Amino acid sequence: MKILAIETSCEHGSIALLAGDAMFERELVGQANHSAHLLPEIRSLLADAGMGLQDLDAVAFGSGPGAFTGLRLACAAAQGLALGAGLGVVPVCSLAALALQGEGDRLFVATDARMNEIYFAAYERREGVLATVQAPRCAPPEAVALPEGKWFALGSGFAAYPALAERFGAQLCGVQPAAAPRAGDVARLALPELRRGALLAPELAAPLYVRDKVALTTAERLARGGRA
Repeated sequence: MKILAIETSCEHGSIALLAGDAMFERELVGQANHSAHLLPEIRSLLADAGMGLQDLDAVAFGSGPGAFTGLRLACAAAQGLALGAGLGVVPVCSLAALALQGEGDRLFVATDARMNEIYFAAYERREGVLATVQAPRCAPPEAVALPEGKWFALGSGFAAYPALAERFGAQLCGVQPAAAPRAGDVARLALPELRRGALLAPELAAPLYVRDKVALTTAERLARGGRA
């Protein structure tokens, strides 16, 4: 099975092509350049693999949560490519894709959501399958609670808010703050969905938004320690 995957939920964008046992991956350097370079990079990736869109079985994308512009870009690109080739689409949670990079079976992921908030979720590996323990949410770092037990933590939320790992303390068996979602992992999570036929029509695909509002009032910014 062949899956093209797109991940642009943060500044570390990437694309990947999963073809059988082979994985071809490319980074998209610079958040500002994602929109300009995404489609040319996809064409180049497919050409290097000797494939065209018509050879694919599905298009997957990191649906978020993450940067709104990046999520819309990935979703729109996946929809357009899939429509043109008559393919189905697989939205994959970007936090779940990030969790695949973690060590052990209990994984807590947190990414910087800006506005003094983080996106976070918790997962467990169960017989080789990633199961959701805590669904993706958005909250200020001080309001985030870690589920009971020991967890391996990863994501930019721990780089942006070092006090988060300090507060969790002994509950963490490791922290990987530089980890970011990757398109290759989006493709890996999309594969079982493709196998069971859980594809969406392109027009039904949508980003995963877990934040109710994208801007704060002046009073809210001041209350969170920001500037007017």
